[in-house]
Amino acid sequence: MPPDRTKWPIVAGSSIQPFGRSKDGSTWRDRAFLAATAALSDANVAPGDIDALVVATESDLVSLQVNPAPVVASDLGLPHLPAVRVEGGGASGALAVRAGVHHILSGLYRRVLVVGFDDAASHLDRSGVGLVYGLSFDAEVEGFLGATAAALYALSAQAYMARHGVSERHLAMVAVKNRSNAVANPNAHLPMISTVEDVLSSAVVAPPLKRLDCSPLSDGAAALVLSRDRDTPRQSERVAVRIVASASATDWARLGDREDFGRFAGKARAAAAAYAQAGIRNPATEIDVAEVYDAFTTAEIQGIEALGFAAEGQGARQIVDGQHHRDGRLPVNLSGGLLGQGGSPGAVGIAQVATIAHLLQGRYHSGLQPSRRLRHGLAEAHGGVATLNCVHVLESYE
Repeated sequence: MPPDRTKWPIVAGSSIQPFGRSKDGSTWRDRAFLAATAALSDANVAPGDIDALVVATESDLVSLQVNPAPVVASDLGLPHLPAVRVEGGGASGALAVRAGVHHILSGLYRRVLVVGFDDAASHLDRSGVGLVYGLSFDAEVEGFLGATAAALYALSAQAYMARHGVSERHLAMVAVKNRSNAVANPNAHLPMISTVEDVLSSAVVAPPLKRLDCSPLSDGAAALVLSRDRDTPRQSERVAVRIVASASATDWARLGDREDFGRFAGKARAAAAAYAQAGIRNPATEIDVAEVYDAFTTAEIQGIEALGFAAEGQGARQIVDGQHHRDGRLPVNLSGGLLGQGGSPGAVGIAQVATIAHLLQGRYHSGLQPSRRLRHGLAEAHGGVATLNCVHVLESYE
C-alpha cells in the first residue's frame, strides 16, 4: 500500500541567507532574523500564523549563546510560541527539520517555523572551532586526546580508498564539481573554478585530505515554514512540494568500534528507512536530485553509496562519468554543497531542504536548475563521521 502523503508537511516557504565570513559587524541574530522573516514572506504567512518554533545550532561554544530558541522567538516578536532547540553536530539543521516534521505529524500544530544558524567563521578562531568540533566525537576518548574532524574523516577515507582503489584524484573531482556549481549560487561562501591539479597541490591537512578537500567554516542561516496541507496558502504559480520521509540513524560514536569504518552504515540505515516511508524502491532511478553532506570530498563519495545512488565501491567511478554533475542523471550538490556553499552546521540541513524544494519547484538559481521535471529530491546531513544521520525525501505534486 502506498504511503499516505496528505499527512506529511508541505514546504510552504524557505530562505537561505548568504554563507561566508561576516565582516560587517552582523551576528547570528541578524542572520537568523533575516532568514526567518524571508521564509515567512516566501510562505505568504504572518509571524502570528506560526504555531511553534524549532531552532538549530550546533554548539553554544560557537554561537556564544546558551538557550537560543527564546532569543529567536523574542527577536521575531513571538515570545509566546512553544520553542525548542535541536542539536546534532553537522546534522543539527536536518534534525531541526525532522523535529518540525514531527510537530506537524503530531496534529498539534498547523504551521512550524524552523530556523538554523551558526557563526562558525567569525566568533572563534580556526583552532578554537577545531577544538569544539573535535569534542563533537567521543570527547573523552578522541576529542581531549587531540583528534580532529579532519583526522577522523581521513582515517575513514583511507580505509575506504584502500578497499576500493579510489585515488586522491577522484576526491579532487568532487571538489572541482561542487565549487564549480557554487559559482552560480549567489549564497555561496567558496565559489571557485579550479582544476584537479589545484586541489592536489593544495596544502595537506590529514592524508589523503588536502585543504581544498575540506569545506570552509562559514557564518550562515536558513529557515523553513512547514505547514499542513489545508493550512498552506495557495500560490497558483508555484509547484507544491511535500516532505514525504524523515529518517534518522546512528553508528558507533568511536570510529574504531565499527566493523568497517570506511563504510557509512548508519547513513545507509537512515536512507533505507526514509525510502520505505516515501515508497522509493530504487533510489538510483527514482531520486532526481540530491544534496549530500560533503564536509570533506570523501564524504560525498561514501555518501552516494550509502544512499543507494551507487553500488559499493562505484561512487568515485560515477563522479568520473559525470553522473552526479549538474547535467548528469542524478545531480548531487547543485548548491555547491558544504565545499562550495559553505559549512554553517545549524543552517546546512535546513538549507539543503530549501534547495531541494526550490529545485523541485523549478525556481532555483539560473544555470543550476535542470530543464527536466524533477519529482523526487533528497537532502541528507550527518554529525561526526556519518555518526548521527538524517535523511529527508521531498516530492513535488500538481
